[in-house]
Amino acid sequence: MAGTSTKHEERLQRIRAAAADYPTIALVLQGGGALGAYQCGVYEGLAEAGVMPNWLAGISIGAINAAIIAGNPAEERIPQLRRFWEQVSQPGEALAMPATYIRSLLSAMPQTDFTHAWAAALSAGAAMLNGQSGFFESRPISPFLSLSGGEAATSFYDTSSLKLTLERCVDFDRINHKDSCRLTVGAAEVTTGNFRYFDSRKTRMTPEHIMASGALPPAFPAIEIDGVAYWDGGLISNTPLEYVLDLWPREDTLALQVDLWSARGPMPTTMLEVLERQKDIQYSSRTRHGTDMVARTQHLRTALGDLIQRLPDRKVPDELKDALAPWLDDRVFNIVHFIYQAKSHEENFKDYAFGRFAMHEHWESGLRDTRMTLEHPEFLKLPDRRKGYAVHDVHRMAEQPQVKLV
Repeated sequence: MAGTSTKHEERLQRIRAAAADYPTIALVLQGGGALGAYQCGVYEGLAEAGVMPNWLAGISIGAINAAIIAGNPAEERIPQLRRFWEQVSQPGEALAMPATYIRSLLSAMPQTDFTHAWAAALSAGAAMLNGQSGFFESRPISPFLSLSGGEAATSFYDTSSLKLTLERCVDFDRINHKDSCRLTVGAAEVTTGNFRYFDSRKTRMTPEHIMASGALPPAFPAIEIDGVAYWDGGLISNTPLEYVLDLWPREDTLALQVDLWSARGPMPTTMLEVLERQKDIQYSSRTRHGTDMVARTQHLRTALGDLIQRLPDRKVPDELKDALAPWLDDRVFNIVHFIYQAKSHEENFKDYAFGRFAMHEHWESGLRDTRMTLEHPEFLKLPDRRKGYAVHDVHRMAEQPQVKLV
């Protein structure tokens, strides 16, 4: 027993030592509605190992989780995440009592795929019918029956309660302090279709910035910031990984990428499976593109370095120094993936099945995957500077992307 404890402590020391080599440790969080509880489990696993991100970047529900983490001291982050998720996994007020009864009934039943699927279906139906406590509420009148213009005519749900929840769970003064953990969230401009990142290093963050990142139409209304209306950033890109990797000046970066949708999956055999697979592919967007771009960029840097070594005097011409400077540093990127693995009993409504059973299951999955990943402290080691990058996924055991230079 003592030997096991010693090995565990030695592994934790190796993990912390490896993480300490990176000036930037970014936790990158995708959008995915109710699946966002998985990200909380990932963060809990990182925190218990002593890996503390200094940059939180998120889209949609990832933006909410990122704001809660960035907007609280270290010892309050997990309790505040739990408070948020315990609240929003309750249906709206009208269905609160029936939900409590159904949870008690399900708790007394054998925990099988059938009971989990039943619980998820009921919670998804409740979310559509009545909304979720402290998050969104169904409108009393259909938007099709409302006068044109305004939120009531352009969305099915009212998200004003989310602002109150964010104000309770997030200290925005902490986020906006110059020495705070960096926070970045992405949103889409409604009228131009442009993608916009709000970064606490450049913008004074408010609840509206977080709500804008998660304003998914037609369910939720657009959020106006400085006279511009925004929708959910996932409409354009569901992961802010590329923004993190485009940081300038570049630093050695450990990017902990938490994906709620898996790009890989089985061939569908039913229409419901088609709808689920379609969502997985659509919302897993950009992650693979981001890692491929890192690989291509780092290959190009290496090739440029080799070319310069063959020039006379191994010197860059003066007129090209400024243009080539960004391409000639030796900074490295290490991308460690945590990808939610959908359960066999889940359906295409898994992103709005906000029930307690699903929430706890997702959270535990994130914690389990993180502990499994950190069984490999070598995943966190600085990559070889000649190569410039590494990509790890415990489910694919550090498979490297195959990049073809053209």
